[in-house]
Amino acid sequence: MLRLAVSLSQSLLRKVFEKHLIWSTTRTLFEQTQDSKMVKFLQQSEAIQIDKDLFDKFKFSVDQLMELAGQSCAIAIAKCYPLSENSSSPVLICCGPGNNGGDGLVCARHLKLFGYSPEVYYPKRTNSTLYENLTHQCIENDIPLLENISQLKESSEYLLIVDALFGFSFKPPVRETFVPIIRTLETASVPVCSIDIPSGWNVETGPPAEGGIKPEMLISLTAPKQCAKSFRGKYHYLGGRFVPRKLELQYNLNLPKYPGTELVIPLQ
Repeated sequence: MLRLAVSLSQSLLRKVFEKHLIWSTTRTLFEQTQDSKMVKFLQQSEAIQIDKDLFDKFKFSVDQLMELAGQSCAIAIAKCYPLSENSSSPVLICCGPGNNGGDGLVCARHLKLFGYSPEVYYPKRTNSTLYENLTHQCIENDIPLLENISQLKESSEYLLIVDALFGFSFKPPVRETFVPIIRTLETASVPVCSIDIPSGWNVETGPPAEGGIKPEMLISLTAPKQCAKSFRGKYHYLGGRFVPRKLELQYNLNLPKYPGTELVIPLQ
C-alpha cells in the first residue's frame, strides 16, 4: 500500500513538473517572439509616404501633427532633463525652416509652460501663416527669438541644446546658412537633443564619415528612421501616440505599447 502511494506521488510530481516545463518553455518562446518583433526603422521614402497618408487618408492637418510632435518632444526632454531648483540655465532650441523647425517652435512653447527658460535660434524663417502663428505664440510666451548666431551664449551656459534644424526630407550637404550652427552643435559642451533626425545626418545611412552631430538624446517621431540605428547616445525616445492602428498595420511598424496615458516611450 505504501509502495503504491509513493508510486502515485512520484507520478503526480512528474506530471506537474512536465506541465511546468511545457508552460515555461512556451512562455519563453512567446517572450522571444515578442522581443523579435522590433519596431520598424523607416527608409526616407516610407517616412514621406506615411506623412502623406496621415494628411490625405487620415485627414490630419500639418499644424495638428506639429502640435502633437512638439508636445511629445517637450515631454520627453522633461523626463530626461528635469528642472533643478539650483539651475536657471536656459534651453536653446535651434529651428530650421521646415516642419522639423515647426516641431521645435512648438516644443519651445511647451517647455516654457513646463517651467523651463527656452530661447529659440531661428535664422531662416518660413513665410506662411502657420509659422508666423508659431513664432507669435513664442513671443507672447516671452520666449526670445534669435536670428544671428552672434546672439547665442556660450554652449556651457545652456542646460541643453535642442536640434530641430532638419527633418527626414533632408539631403546632404548642409546649406551654407546653417554650417555655423551645425558646428556649434558638433562642439557643444552640454547635451544635444535631436528631434527625429540628427541634423546633417543622412536619413538612411546615418552620420557623415567625418564630424557630425553626436546627440545625447534622440526623439524619433511616428517611428524611428534608418539613421537611428547609428545613434549611440544616452536616451532614445519615441513620440507618436497619434499613429492610427490601421496605418501601423499597413506599414508593419510594430510600435511599442505606450503605458497608461503616456505620450512618449523610451526605445533604449
